[in-house]
Amino acid sequence: MSHLRLFLLLLSVSSLLSSSISQPSPPSAILIDCGASESSVIDGRKWQSDEDFVTSGTPKTVPDKALDQILFTVRSFPLETRRKFCYVVSVSRGWKYMIRTTYFYGGVNGKGTPPPVFDQIVDGTFWGVVNTTADYADGLASYYEGVFMAQGKSMSFCVASNSYTTSDPFISALELVRLDGTLYNSTDFATVGMSLVARHAFGYSGPIIRFPDDEFDRFWEPYSLNSTVPNNRKLEVSGFWNLPPSRIFNTDLRATQVQPLEFTWPPMPLTKATYYIALYFAHDSDSLGDGSRVFDVSVNGITYYKELSVTPAGAVIFASRWPLEGLTTLTLSPRSGSNLAPLINGGEMFELVPLGGKTLVRDVTALNAIKRSFKNAPADWNGDPCFPKNYTWSGVTCSEGPRIRIVTLNLTNMGISGSLAPAVTKLTALSSIWLGKNSLSGSLPDFSSLKLLESLHLEDNRFSGNIPPSLGGVPHLRELFLQNNNLTGQIPSNLLQKPGLNLRTSGNPFLTQQPR
Repeated sequence: MSHLRLFLLLLSVSSLLSSSISQPSPPSAILIDCGASESSVIDGRKWQSDEDFVTSGTPKTVPDKALDQILFTVRSFPLETRRKFCYVVSVSRGWKYMIRTTYFYGGVNGKGTPPPVFDQIVDGTFWGVVNTTADYADGLASYYEGVFMAQGKSMSFCVASNSYTTSDPFISALELVRLDGTLYNSTDFATVGMSLVARHAFGYSGPIIRFPDDEFDRFWEPYSLNSTVPNNRKLEVSGFWNLPPSRIFNTDLRATQVQPLEFTWPPMPLTKATYYIALYFAHDSDSLGDGSRVFDVSVNGITYYKELSVTPAGAVIFASRWPLEGLTTLTLSPRSGSNLAPLINGGEMFELVPLGGKTLVRDVTALNAIKRSFKNAPADWNGDPCFPKNYTWSGVTCSEGPRIRIVTLNLTNMGISGSLAPAVTKLTALSSIWLGKNSLSGSLPDFSSLKLLESLHLEDNRFSGNIPPSLGGVPHLRELFLQNNNLTGQIPSNLLQKPGLNLRTSGNPFLTQQPR
């Protein structure tokens, strides 16, 4: 998975703000300064402390000098292989969000320790691998950007240790920007997300173009070659549904004569995958005269678009699904009769990321209620419980097939205190519940709705109250371990008489058995 390099000197918005009195409103966004102890206002935009969004990890100050305030701190997460640690952010369901993550290692795991290589996850979807090693060696931060649709009222973003990690994963900043409905609207966000590979302003060599030029604060990086021709041009571009900033049309990359323009873009090899490509073109109205600028566009020798006529109104051509691998060559070839050299102003490329699965919402709701009833739930109980498959929650086993359910819950000897929420009875696909050797207290829920339950282990806790007689009606129950608790009253007769039930109740001093 490709990522983008971010020069620390270019991170600050302040160097890009116009002196104009009238500025566009900032985009609707949630900006999270990871590891910061309090919120702050940076260049007129509010960055929030991450304390209300995450329940695990340790805030740390970066030892190396950073030039941008949001890079001063990180949140660091323990090195636990195949465990994810998640931020949960409230969003508007059905809207597309640009998610940008920023990482500046800064020696936070120790001067002699190289940066960790770890995974990042959105909801139940594996987004990609974070590798900041090369950037850190050059004194740079790294950023990753993707576009995903909110499938519920919250979205989770997670970092996770993988087999490559040798030190603790971390994150410097997390941004969620709500996008206009027209942006990237040819993509089926019900099945895929988009991971940014490259976004360039061709012919441009200045600092990154972003807000306020781009109303959604997307980053347009410079891309210039010897054939660059900068212009101060009169343009009439409008109506592009991806809403590129007009500033990218002030410069272009063009052939020096009426001949093919060929160049490598993106400037790095691509992994074998399917990509979204959007290319932007516009012509200066003052220099068009009686000329015409018509050309074919090809990608790696394959025709991408025929007879593109560039006008002052501009044009965008895109492909929603284009297979690519390795280095990519763009070629703009003039058509017969065209007397102006081909040019290009901007381009965006995203890798399409197939969405992972999704656990049944009812089961997720129940597990979150159980989590709230625990005083010290497992640290990785965030995000989707079952996806990605190699990052399921601790103690949770999930079903296979199209309808993903929770089938077992095993938190034996996990040091958990608190109570057991009645919502556990909403997990109707459970075959076993093992919560023994913890410090759980309170009364036992009514388990009668769990028709598939075979094994219930609640031993060595502090449960009190009566044993629910309804347990005798659970049809497949074969093990009921309740020993060493504070249960009272009589053992229900239907449990004592239940055929094939392994019932253990010793160590409850005030629990009695009905006389025969």
